[in-house]
Amino acid sequence: MDGDVSGGFGAASLNLAIKPAVKSCYPALNFNKPSKLPADNSAWWCDSRDEFAFMGFSYEVTACQSLSQLRKDFKDIRTRFRGRYVRLYGACDTQGFYDDIITAAYENTLGVHALIWFGFNGDNVWMGRRDALFNTLLTNPTAPFVTRVVQFGSEPLFDNVLTPSELTAQVKAAESRLKSVRIPVTVSELAYGYQERGGAQNVLDAIDSINIHMLPFFSQNASTADQAWPLVLQDLDWFIAHGKGKKMYFDENGWPSVTSPGVQPNSPVAVADVANEQAYYELLDAHCEDLKQVVHGGIGWFAHIYSDDMEPGYGIYDTNGHLKFPFHPRTYC
Repeated sequence: MDGDVSGGFGAASLNLAIKPAVKSCYPALNFNKPSKLPADNSAWWCDSRDEFAFMGFSYEVTACQSLSQLRKDFKDIRTRFRGRYVRLYGACDTQGFYDDIITAAYENTLGVHALIWFGFNGDNVWMGRRDALFNTLLTNPTAPFVTRVVQFGSEPLFDNVLTPSELTAQVKAAESRLKSVRIPVTVSELAYGYQERGGAQNVLDAIDSINIHMLPFFSQNASTADQAWPLVLQDLDWFIAHGKGKKMYFDENGWPSVTSPGVQPNSPVAVADVANEQAYYELLDAHCEDLKQVVHGGIGWFAHIYSDDMEPGYGIYDTNGHLKFPFHPRTYC
């Protein structure tokens, strides 16, 4: 049986509620796919209160991978690493690409955290991506059984793409548009992205779950990954204090093995190497029970990112397709 503990790590008291054993549900590791999809997804998904520990990978799609490549990678995520989800990163604007994502994900019993990618050019291309994604979600019959959430991102507040009021309006409009297929909506963002906009409480109030960028390497107090737990708690406790009990995920979450022009520390003693990339995920595993105690069933976390081919330094695989370090994270505690 699982314990559902409400409150932050700094809470004076914890309220423990015992729940019954979890039944088979999508995309649990024990899920058996039916021969035919049900009429709707209202009883399809696992309860988010039962989702914690390692969830899967951020997976960049800028390369517009072929269906065969998606099938290969998604099978690897499910069978080798026991992943339950992929969280999309970047954008592929090829027509029908998200249909291929749906096909490969369902074949491999994976859920998808879909993403409306704003990019870094300050243009309105994201609007077309939004509309194309929504069209697929409303017309592909398998989409509601694979797409767990739609994210606006990545870091739209931190990058000043939209004001908090504009982003809130987009979230609410998306929730209304996707209500018929029961797909929730969130924003993929740093704690600092909210904080530098006065907390952006209107955005936090609008979203259905809180999808957090947890990148402690960039803290001004960063050193080595094994010392990063206080940095994780600092951001996490802020979200607990302002999130009003909503489910939380670490979606863009990791520690780089190398620096690059776009990945530079803000601390002179922050160390980027393979040993520290590994140590960060081992830190999360070591605190599995602590993370499970967070409000709404605990923190589910993703590894950012699947391969160095996607984003140098953050991959679990290097550019030659070899594991950079042993990676077998806990999916339960």
